[in-house]
Amino acid sequence: MAKPGVSAGGGVPAIIYTLKKAHESGNYWQFYKRMRSKNACKTCAVGMGGQQGGMVNEAGHFPEVCKKSAQAQAGDMNRFISEAFLRETPIAKLEALSSRELEKLGRLTFPVLAGAGDTHFRRISWDEALDRAAAGLKEAQPDEVFFYSSGRSSNEAAFLLQLVARAYGTANIHNCSFYCHQASGVALNEVYGSGTSSVTLDDLAHADIALIAGANPASNHPRLITQLMELKRRGGKVIVVNPLKEVGLVRFKVPSSVRSLLFGTEIADLYLQPHAGSDVAVFAGILKALIENGRLDQPYIDTHTAGWPAISAKTAATPWESISEACGVERDQLEAAAAMLGAAGSGIFMWAMGLTHHANGVDNILSLANVALARGWLGKPGSGLLPIRGHSNVQGVGSVGMTPALKEGFAAKLEELYGIAPAPGGQHTAASVEAAAAGQVKAAVLLGGNLFASNPDRAWAGEALRNIPLSVSITTKLNEGHIHGRGKSSIILPVLARDEEPQSTTQESMFNFVRLSEGGTPAVRGSMRSEVDIIAGLAQRVLPEGRFDWAALRNHHELRQAMSRAVPGYAAIAEIDRAGKEFQVGGRTFHEPSFSTTDGRAHFNEVELPAFAPAPGEFRLMTIRSEGQFNTVVYEEEDLYRGNKRRDVVMMAAEDARRLGLAEGDRVAVETEIGAMNVSVAVIDIRAGNLAMYYPEANAIVPRKLDERSKTPAFKSVIARVRRAD
Repeated sequence: MAKPGVSAGGGVPAIIYTLKKAHESGNYWQFYKRMRSKNACKTCAVGMGGQQGGMVNEAGHFPEVCKKSAQAQAGDMNRFISEAFLRETPIAKLEALSSRELEKLGRLTFPVLAGAGDTHFRRISWDEALDRAAAGLKEAQPDEVFFYSSGRSSNEAAFLLQLVARAYGTANIHNCSFYCHQASGVALNEVYGSGTSSVTLDDLAHADIALIAGANPASNHPRLITQLMELKRRGGKVIVVNPLKEVGLVRFKVPSSVRSLLFGTEIADLYLQPHAGSDVAVFAGILKALIENGRLDQPYIDTHTAGWPAISAKTAATPWESISEACGVERDQLEAAAAMLGAAGSGIFMWAMGLTHHANGVDNILSLANVALARGWLGKPGSGLLPIRGHSNVQGVGSVGMTPALKEGFAAKLEELYGIAPAPGGQHTAASVEAAAAGQVKAAVLLGGNLFASNPDRAWAGEALRNIPLSVSITTKLNEGHIHGRGKSSIILPVLARDEEPQSTTQESMFNFVRLSEGGTPAVRGSMRSEVDIIAGLAQRVLPEGRFDWAALRNHHELRQAMSRAVPGYAAIAEIDRAGKEFQVGGRTFHEPSFSTTDGRAHFNEVELPAFAPAPGEFRLMTIRSEGQFNTVVYEEEDLYRGNKRRDVVMMAAEDARRLGLAEGDRVAVETEIGAMNVSVAVIDIRAGNLAMYYPEANAIVPRKLDERSKTPAFKSVIARVRRAD
């Protein structure tokens, strides 16, 4: 069996790794200064940095640092791509580089172009780049273009980009949440009328229990572990629901706490390992146990919720055998979880991609929310629902309009302020990629991110995006999307990182908290420009002369004034740069049981037990991220927490390996309905009958199946077979 390289998450290895990254940056002092600058963290959606300085959370606690932020900061410093490298390196050779190898090339510091038939990227001037991009957009019809933003963008740039897109005449406006937490947004709007977290960071400090489902914060959001450590120290409990036994969720050494660093902190009091994609059954079982053992908050249910009679009857009528068979977790374990929840006075439920990346992703979250409502844990301090977001501003770009459809009040304000009538329709992200495959997309504007690697069916996604006549990418570095997912003509524009911006920017955390980043100076020399300046320069060439006051729209203070008038809950942003007062977005978090639904109540929702079940000889396959990566960016090949030295592996249970006559390191083929990958066996602690492979490489064999309600790809609902490699 593959053994983790550490006995606990965090600890001295994390400190050593951070020092290693500081060394790689080329200047320890500059690295520290940038980590401590008054800028929101480049990775973490917990809400680090801002006006209290880097490595400080929303509550003012210092030091708060993790490997992900060190990786991102070091990657922005020291290294850059030269003209000579591009002249000497054909695109065919770049295609052979892995995500990690492309990341290691460093910053792009000048605009580049690869035209139709070109074998190399070549440097071009800013005027040529923007003129060519504008010409392509002018030649296309608005419904033949889509605009996309990742969570790396600022609120100012995202607000401007969606404004430009709507003025251009399209509603094909996306952000990367369609491929991560869109299922959360759809579900939470049904439950309480807001698509984001119902709690603040301070609520975590007052919860008695935390349930973490389908998430691995020890690896992907280590700053959350500090909150769990504090919860445990005041006598609280933690329940983990995850098919994999993650070392950092069993035990973690928080570097900022001497006691935890020396002796470690036990995290999970109860660790449930269900089958992948069976979360509805897990939460149905917990709810059934709460009902049978009289652990409901009936006065809360009667006064503040709707839909309980149907849920109660359905749950009572569901046999325990059906629940345990569906999820693989025995009744006594589900009852133990219910007993822990029933004994607590307050609790917070957290989740990430393990719940959303399924064909029934919305149902997974609705089922979890039913448990929270049954305990009365919504609209009370120390209680609520918390989707664990990935990138530090993925929530913000959606808040300020990077989405196909706007809420009625937001759309009316844009029409009032700018004379923009909402364009009809608007594709979701996967629909735009499908349109590209069908030859119906003539141009795409991509603000950060890696849309190519974020898609299932990797070969098909590459073909679809390469079918677009023009792609315009705004980025700090090259990634696989710029190589494998480039348009027939591809223009790549180098952007400043948020701690290099000449004007301050803002970002929104997963706790609905908006932080101010003061910007700074570039870490490397070059002709990079700010996001807003690039978007404005392109739009000024495309839209009719005099359409906007470009001097105002290039000014971040003026953009914030516009956001304060148009974006729901953002009124306080008008004063954020003048007063330096960061703020909580209004109307989203609930500390009283009065909700943003039409009837003011929180809603129970009926869901069905999952039908996702393999036939004999088949497995449930899910894709996961390693400890050494952030989203699609791979920083290290090694996965320290799972004991894997390489990424071309399939992780399986010892029981399954024995049954197939396989041993650690054996080469096998993992087959799905769309193809096969040859990989090595890695035996880990995972629920038997389930497999795990690394994202985004394993996307090559992930079918294009979506959650019907959220249009989120089902990266963790894949049926697969395993055989020895030829």
